[in-house]
Amino acid sequence: MDLFSPFWISIAIFTITFIGILSEQVHRSLIAFCWAVAMSIIWWMLGWYTPGQIQNSVDYPTLLLLWGMMVLVAVMEKTWVFEYLAIRIAKKTHGTYWKLLVALGIFTSLSSMILDNVTTIILVAPITLIITKILHFNPVPLLMSQAVLSNIAWVGTLVGDPPNIIIGSVAGFSFMTFLTHSLPVVFVAWLLALGYILYLSKWDNKVKPKYIEKLMDIKANKSITKPIILTKSLIVLMWVIILFFCHHNLGISASTVALLWAACILLLVAPHDNPQKYLKKIELSVFLFFSSLFVLVWWLEAAWVLAYIATLIADWVQTNIVATAIVVLWWAAVLTAIIDNIPMTIAMVPIIGFFESQWIAGTNILWWALVFGVWFGANISPIWSSANLVVMAKLELAWKKIHNKDWMAMWVPIAFLWLSVASAVLMLFWNYFMV
Repeated sequence: MDLFSPFWISIAIFTITFIGILSEQVHRSLIAFCWAVAMSIIWWMLGWYTPGQIQNSVDYPTLLLLWGMMVLVAVMEKTWVFEYLAIRIAKKTHGTYWKLLVALGIFTSLSSMILDNVTTIILVAPITLIITKILHFNPVPLLMSQAVLSNIAWVGTLVGDPPNIIIGSVAGFSFMTFLTHSLPVVFVAWLLALGYILYLSKWDNKVKPKYIEKLMDIKANKSITKPIILTKSLIVLMWVIILFFCHHNLGISASTVALLWAACILLLVAPHDNPQKYLKKIELSVFLFFSSLFVLVWWLEAAWVLAYIATLIADWVQTNIVATAIVVLWWAAVLTAIIDNIPMTIAMVPIIGFFESQWIAGTNILWWALVFGVWFGANISPIWSSANLVVMAKLELAWKKIHNKDWMAMWVPIAFLWLSVASAVLMLFWNYFMV
């Protein structure tokens, strides 16, 4: 056994990278980038691969789709439309706690299906805190429900969150494919989560609101500071959604749609201005992290590490692919709770891709098992979901600190139920998910 072969060096560096990410001593984007560069230099110096092959390891369609959607969100964020909608929703509830929880949960979920869940939480959380402060309500159930319901909702669409974008890009799933396959499961899980949250917050629901007149006096219209930009943004967003529904029929990729309308919205909103004021909202660290992970995982693939893992279970997959899907579902959920849904997704993509390359029938069910699995894992732990982290940070500043163990104690039981429901769906409708 040669410990200095590409096989073992790739495993060692990949393991060191994940240990570094877990330790949180260095930002995850930076540590992933440094080790991706280190591995690339080592492999280049040893003559195993060329720089051109390294460049081709990055999944550019996924990054471009993410970039285009970030531009759209950055422009719409400037209009304060989300604050306007949140205030209107809160006023409709007249200060009733459970109505406020349900209304804000629905609003957050629908927004997360179009935008990404982190952006939605960042926009909705401050308004929730303002409303709860006025009414003297406990903000914890409201904000935690928004994070979890948002995480659930993004599973239903192609553009809700990076794992779906990655899987959709590699597996060739369209926007409509996600709606028809994952949305029904999402709807059931969403109802279970909402019922669970309402049960846990039954004591808060008995608290009578104070200063309800302050809430009713808030002028929602004043939050719309740029109505012209808002109108243009909504028109562009409407066309984005339409094209996402039919881009497969037109023969264009989802990333092309996102880039096309990102260009359109910048031209419509600020044709003479420097677009930097909008582009500065784009999180470049996310792209650095993704690109680095693509390189690291590609090295594992090039060194035959992932192929070796895949061959160990290839015979089992061929004989019982439904059982394999259930294993992928639960395994992805557990590992995502420990690691993160993004690297977990990127690491699993080549393994499932290997099964497809072997012409094993029905491998699409494995993609859906991965979709559901990384979502469950993201909800189990507050650490590996960006939306959960935002909520915890907001609560720590405005209310009190929520510890990791408290979060997990609350959500592990319902996650077990979600996994059971998804397992039942995959077993009962296996034929549908294989197509």
